[in-house]
Amino acid sequence: MDSLWSSIEPLLDGVSTPGRYVGGELGARSPVHDPGRVSWLLVYPDTYEIGLPNQGLQILYELLNERPDSLAERAYAPWVDMEAALRGAGLPLFSLENHLPARAFDVIAFNLSAELVYTNVLNLIDLAGMAVRASERAAGDPIVIAGGHCAFNPEPLAEFIDAFAIGDGEEVVGEINETLAAHRGTDERWSDRAAVLRSLAEIEGVYVPSLYEAHFANGRLLGVSPRLPDVPATVSKRTVADLADWPYPRQQLVPLIEVVHDRLNVEVFRGCTRGCRFCQAGMITRPVRERPAEQVFTMVQSGLERTGYDEVALTSLSTADFSGIEDTVRRIISDPQHGEHVAVSLPSLRVDAFTVGTAAEISRVRRTGLTFAPEGGTWRMRRVINKLIREEDLYGAVDAAFSQGWRRVKLYFLIGLPTERDEDVIGIAVLAKRCVEIGRRYHRSPTVTVSVGGVVPKPQTPFQWHGQDTIGELRRKIDLLRRACRGVRGLTLRWHDPEATAVEGLVSRGDRRVGAVIERVWRAGGTFQEWSERFDLRLWLDALAAEGLCLDDVVHRSRDRDEVLAWDHISAGLHRDFLWSDYQDSLNEAVVEDCRWTPCYDCGACTSGALEHVVASPVPPAGGSQGTGQDLSCGDRVPVRVLGR
Repeated sequence: MDSLWSSIEPLLDGVSTPGRYVGGELGARSPVHDPGRVSWLLVYPDTYEIGLPNQGLQILYELLNERPDSLAERAYAPWVDMEAALRGAGLPLFSLENHLPARAFDVIAFNLSAELVYTNVLNLIDLAGMAVRASERAAGDPIVIAGGHCAFNPEPLAEFIDAFAIGDGEEVVGEINETLAAHRGTDERWSDRAAVLRSLAEIEGVYVPSLYEAHFANGRLLGVSPRLPDVPATVSKRTVADLADWPYPRQQLVPLIEVVHDRLNVEVFRGCTRGCRFCQAGMITRPVRERPAEQVFTMVQSGLERTGYDEVALTSLSTADFSGIEDTVRRIISDPQHGEHVAVSLPSLRVDAFTVGTAAEISRVRRTGLTFAPEGGTWRMRRVINKLIREEDLYGAVDAAFSQGWRRVKLYFLIGLPTERDEDVIGIAVLAKRCVEIGRRYHRSPTVTVSVGGVVPKPQTPFQWHGQDTIGELRRKIDLLRRACRGVRGLTLRWHDPEATAVEGLVSRGDRRVGAVIERVWRAGGTFQEWSERFDLRLWLDALAAEGLCLDDVVHRSRDRDEVLAWDHISAGLHRDFLWSDYQDSLNEAVVEDCRWTPCYDCGACTSGALEHVVASPVPPAGGSQGTGQDLSCGDRVPVRVLGR
């Protein structure tokens, strides 16, 4: 348990951004290790600047440190210069709080927010001084756990992770901790490592891949089944029913160096029922659970006072959908203690929920960035993806922004969507040009930035059966769009690398065989593949060829209804036949309304988990009592097809 700081400190003069490795931020804990507490090292497999603002990791960090039987420290992926320095000095991955070696902890837990960090995960396990493959680890090694949105297809990392936590982590992390505490040995860390994994598999929402076997024939996955009769055939996600019970993080970390999203972040609701068919986050986090508005205000007020931030972001998948959003923003800005100095940011905006009133409120102190996501360039395309935004909705939102003083607006679109035609791609340019024209009504030189990404048909979504566009086809569509946008003053076009999009599709939709591909890329030096300057498609193509796989089969091929998918044994609560039916509706351009305001159409999210959408109580006047929350029922739970379903 000796600190490595005396050996680490001399290395910092020779690396970029040494503040990444120091710790000691406002809000950081200094846990005291003792045999009666299970110790966790929470790892974000990207640099400190990217990982520190992650709210999921910060929530678990607080929860574990509040428990009497656990403690938690943090680690982030050291940049390539620091990794080289550590390996050269014979030093391992270490924690920020006490600068302890990773192997000193009972648990090493990874947050999986993006698929292209998977090679970093392997690298960090190796840097910790452990075998990369779970089957080769010693009996006393830490248990390696992973969670996050990417865990809804755990198979590409199945050979490397001991256990996955599926879904919300607030409740399950305590149950995992209690199980681990019960298996602590006297001489060894674990009395029986195999027994630990068996016990973890008994927890709802925990998937232990070594207890399952993947079956293949003729190059196709036949299924993933338990090796033992008492292991569940399907692992269902965990869902926190009421966010009011979990007002975290209470002590958001304030970094010592500049990081992304460097502001106070308060989650206002979780889940989304807009039904965008490409959106994995919206599908896997159902149902909607809004935080009581009074609690939102309290968290903002206390957070600003503690951190000294002058900007607060109200976060969710679609913040403008929060009940009484204008009243909430108005109350924050009108607060006599902080309001006149605090800017409010709404990072996730639906144009059909963004009004002049909302624009006016958030512009009263300072105009933060505005990003709208129409996603599709034509109404036909938006019907296909169920993004029910009409041109007048977009133009109205852009007009509201420019009229309230904004000079820059960002628009986000997807290409490579099912049934997409060239006119749908060109439609992106048509919308963008019109937005520039609207801006010129109010400003001499408005700016509209269009960002375009190729769609990856993610697991647990209606598009999970659809074949992803090839690299060449995405490049062709980007070139088409570039020509359509050329010569428009004030219009800037940016796009995501189609090669990186292809690899994202590989690791998000792959089965257990893709794990060997990830390992080959890592062993060839392919870390930080999520960074454009480090990404190398050739490493992936070579690894695929060596394993007898190819992009066309894993990524670009469409699946039929009955084909086994790598994640079929992981349940996000959505019925498979609902997802297939919604996919067929998309091909027929039929749409589905938001089920918070229409009869239930039985997707399974509420009925499977005995949960319902929770709508926040309204914002009380200053000095009012705390709201209690209000349940919005799914009615009689009878499957109802609306607007073409």
